[in-house]
Amino acid sequence: MKVSELARKATVTADTVRHYTKIGLLEPARNPDNGYQIYDSTALKYLRFIQKARLLGFSLHDIEKIVHHKHSGSSPCPMVRTLMASRLPKVESQIAELQQQLTRMQQAMDAWEAMPDGLPDGSSICPLIEHWNNWEERDHG
Repeated sequence: MKVSELARKATVTADTVRHYTKIGLLEPARNPDNGYQIYDSTALKYLRFIQKARLLGFSLHDIEKIVHHKHSGSSPCPMVRTLMASRLPKVESQIAELQQQLTRMQQAMDAWEAMPDGLPDGSSICPLIEHWNNWEERDHG
């Protein structure tokens, strides 16, 4: 199948297929008649694998390493477990930071509800943010 057909079957863009081909994650054959890249069902399987790995948080570099392990004949599963285990604490930390940011945003919106919109007066940039920062420092500083 051509790039566009593979992309359609995997619900990605043709540019995604071309990029994965360029970095070596997909290895098409060449049509001897016109030189076009042609992909088989293995390419679709790899593309779906890449999508699943990306959803799990693996980078393209990680995926390249995983595929390389597979091609070398060794199981990539131990490496996958190690990568995932090393990333979990970072993701948990990011979630905690985002939860704190969400709380701050909700608190700011609540505080701003009763505040009028301020006009630039030369001494203020945005009273909403400036007021919230004073409130933040007062309550948490």
